[in-house]
Amino acid sequence: MSRTVTGIEKLLSSPATHYPFLQGKRIALLCNQASVLPDLTHSRIAIIHRNDLKLTALFTPQHGLFAEKQDNMKESDHELDHATGLPVFSLYSSSRKPTKEQLDYFDVMLVDLQDVGCRVYTYIWTMLLAMEECALSGKTMVILDRPNPIGGVALEGPLLEKDLYSFVGMAPIPLRHGMTMGELALMFKKTMNLDLELHIVWMDMWKREFYHPETGLPWVWPSPNLPTFETALVYPGQVILETVNISEGRGTTRPFEVFGAPFLQPERVSSMIKAAEGATLREQFFEPTFNKFTGERCRGFQLHVTDRHLFRPVRFTLEFLSVLWRLYPGELEWTSPPYEYEYEKLPADLVIGNREIRKMVEQGADIAEISDRFQEDEWTFRDERLPFLYYD
Repeated sequence: MSRTVTGIEKLLSSPATHYPFLQGKRIALLCNQASVLPDLTHSRIAIIHRNDLKLTALFTPQHGLFAEKQDNMKESDHELDHATGLPVFSLYSSSRKPTKEQLDYFDVMLVDLQDVGCRVYTYIWTMLLAMEECALSGKTMVILDRPNPIGGVALEGPLLEKDLYSFVGMAPIPLRHGMTMGELALMFKKTMNLDLELHIVWMDMWKREFYHPETGLPWVWPSPNLPTFETALVYPGQVILETVNISEGRGTTRPFEVFGAPFLQPERVSSMIKAAEGATLREQFFEPTFNKFTGERCRGFQLHVTDRHLFRPVRFTLEFLSVLWRLYPGELEWTSPPYEYEYEKLPADLVIGNREIRKMVEQGADIAEISDRFQEDEWTFRDERLPFLYYD
């Protein structure tokens, strides 16, 4: 069986002379524990063993180099890497972009991060902030492209409203964007007029209709609450549960797939759900070991995706919450700020990206009415992203 060849593989399969923008340059690598080759060798280890590549610094996104930090403003410290002796600069600390002092360590930044195809996932915004700083300081950026694990065809959700920009969204894209980091980098450079020397090392053997299992690549969790590919499938919708007093399954072994609350009555809820095509809701009781409802018995579900091509995670979770607002108007409530360094705006607005849709959910609107509201946004983005799609 053939498999997808990632950007880091292609880079390392050729001498540095094949990439003149790397020759004689000091190189920084933006990475975390999921930045691996197919044999699970980490990118930083493979690069530092190359005599023709000069690796001088490492940068990490949210959750840290080994993805050990939990969610929402759990910062990582700068440190020295035990395996290479290189400085590790956290881009999820007092600053979320490279500082002037950190920029002095390199000429070229390689970006080898595994995104999960969702606008709220912060790695694409870490990439964008680094792009902006590299542009200002005359540094070169190279994106080592990786698959979008939930495919490059389907996209879903409203376009992010500009007055709701935050660290979980800095451009008008939907919750499920259907692009790779290389394609997003091209789009950001063009639409934000960045004067940046940008190179993309594209993948081989990746098609837009591929989900992670079709790539033949190993799954290494890119953050602590995305332990499996199945978690990534539901994440673009289930991440909205972070903004309401419903457990999204943090503190269980199946975050985002398992969800519920002490006051929930599963049989009442499941009978009202229409947007679960391609999935099965199985009743599940659980006790989170941390995060919401720690040590309390929660009643809810495990979400089993049975057909990933049919399942639409954003529509599912929006309908789930709309049903809950109808059933539990006195018990359900949105969580308050702060959320990802935003101290005033409602977290639900930042994640959903559209206040009107949040209010429709709060009013218990039918899912057909809710999805009609953002379907035009989906078609608009489908056209807007076309010039930046590399893979057929």
